[in-house]
Amino acid sequence: MRSYFPDINVWVALTYQGHDHYPIAAEWFQNLEISPIFFCRLTQLGFLRLLTNAAVMRDEVRTQSEAWKDYDLLRRSERVGFFPEPETDDLEDEWRSLTRTAQAAPQQWADAYLLSFARVAGLTLVTFDQALGRLAGGDVVLLRPATHH
Repeated sequence: MRSYFPDINVWVALTYQGHDHYPIAAEWFQNLEISPIFFCRLTQLGFLRLLTNAAVMRDEVRTQSEAWKDYDLLRRSERVGFFPEPETDDLEDEWRSLTRTAQAAPQQWADAYLLSFARVAGLTLVTFDQALGRLAGGDVVLLRPATHH
């Protein structure tokens, strides 16, 4: 059985029905059946931060207490867990290997970390982010809107 590792935006989309990708995230989550999905400290932090950001949440911005309640609600699901950072050097080694580009790429730090975490922990990364999907190669579930013809 595969275990999944959603990026921050997927977690927000699962919680916030006003998110553009809420229907896609909700359908993906419902179709998982019994597969476990995990937060790590970085996705937990990013999730809480974005829920309390008015630019992201607009009129549904959460207080810190409300954001914790949303997190706790997700964690009550027997399928949602928390994966601690691996205690080996493998994570940093993988992260460094993904961030040795010859250009400034400030947006890639967190993406490369999440991908490294997923690889070292044996989890499948889940994202809407096509650039992160390209960085991941085949080690990712790229959620995309359904195309209508």
